[in-house]
Amino acid sequence: MSPIFSIRPLGSASGERMLARLAARRGRVLDASTERAARRLVESVRRWGDAALLAAVAELDGVAAASVGELRLRPSAADRQGVGLPAGFAAALEASIAAVEAYHRGQVVPGFRQELDGVELVERREPLARVAVYVPGGRACYPSTAVMTVVPARVAGVGEIVVVTPPRAWAEHVTLRYTLARLGVEEIWGCGGAHAVAALAFGTASIARVDKIVGPGNAWVTAAKRQVAGEVAIDGLAGPSEVVIVAGADASPELVAADLLAQAEHDPKAAAILLTPSRALARAVAVELERQLPRLATAATARAALAALGGALLVGDLDEAIAAVARIAPEHLQLVGEPFESAAERFGNAGAIFVGAMTPEVFGDYVAGPSHVLPTCGTARFASALGVEDFVRRSHLVRVAAASAPRLAAAARVLAEAEGLPAHAEAARRREAGGEAGSLRLASPEVATRVPSGPRKAR
Repeated sequence: MSPIFSIRPLGSASGERMLARLAARRGRVLDASTERAARRLVESVRRWGDAALLAAVAELDGVAAASVGELRLRPSAADRQGVGLPAGFAAALEASIAAVEAYHRGQVVPGFRQELDGVELVERREPLARVAVYVPGGRACYPSTAVMTVVPARVAGVGEIVVVTPPRAWAEHVTLRYTLARLGVEEIWGCGGAHAVAALAFGTASIARVDKIVGPGNAWVTAAKRQVAGEVAIDGLAGPSEVVIVAGADASPELVAADLLAQAEHDPKAAAILLTPSRALARAVAVELERQLPRLATAATARAALAALGGALLVGDLDEAIAAVARIAPEHLQLVGEPFESAAERFGNAGAIFVGAMTPEVFGDYVAGPSHVLPTCGTARFASALGVEDFVRRSHLVRVAAASAPRLAAAARVLAEAEGLPAHAEAARRREAGGEAGSLRLASPEVATRVPSGPRKAR
């Protein structure tokens, strides 16, 4: 058995400990010292704005700038033309953008109008005016994250889309510069970490505050997003990447191992778990992992992840696998072989589900269509994949005809009295007689039924 890939029966004491550790993995994401340090950075930028941001960028991003304006990034003409891109990158990027746009256009839901017994209700859906996208650039460069965040925001009609990314990622990777140019992002700032999040949330003299911050990041980014939540909307608190593969005895050990490594290479804290009824498959996968690992440039990271939160749990049957997945609530779930593929609809608590040996999670990272920004660390129990709805705010308009007001007023008065709110009850009572406050007039139809069109769409 591989020393980095343990195999435990789910019903055993060691299996239960492993499952409990997986269920509690959120506690591994943020340590107290990171939270304290991020809080100091956030508070500093909140109080001192540009000066604090420049100091943090100099210390943490390694960029000495005389003004925040110098942090503004713009693709060059060569970047826009794709000079220096890897072979095939531009075509692959187009395929990714097309798939992501096609999927998210299907998520666009218009507001609705309803009229019943003299009560008119209008649900209004308006895109957010200004959204920031954090594109990480620590261990690797992620043009795909730009696609998976900017495209849904653009489809939703967000007026201004701002990108922040560590300056090193921008400087070293033409793929990122080309991608942001191709996506038409016009405001890009070279700063990363908690100080970037704070600048976006509170605004500075040079950077206008945003309505929402989306996109994954490291522990500093996650800590900062937690601290500014409420001041600004966030998409969620991202943790390391994770996959659970539920595979039958006939699954290919080579493919299963490759898919586990595709997640393990992201981060030493990533989770890569196999659930299977077959001890033989688990052993074969452990052998494959040891065979494939030395070929990876990211082998050290993947090995650390497998040793920390990797392994196989032997399940007795389909129901036991379903229950284990529900408890883990993974970001990514792959189902390979029967009876698991046929029961895909029964699996819950997963950010995204990939069905079949020819549907690896890596397709979801790049070209399947749905955004790869997904709930991690067990939050798939209640959170959802990033989508158009994340970039829309809903409000409603209510208009009650004079003839219908007494009926609503009577019920409202009774409920207000029951709650001990006499002013509420009195406001309702004054409408009960259908004109006791005869001087009151409803808004004109032209004003009351107008639904604002919302901000212009981003180019």
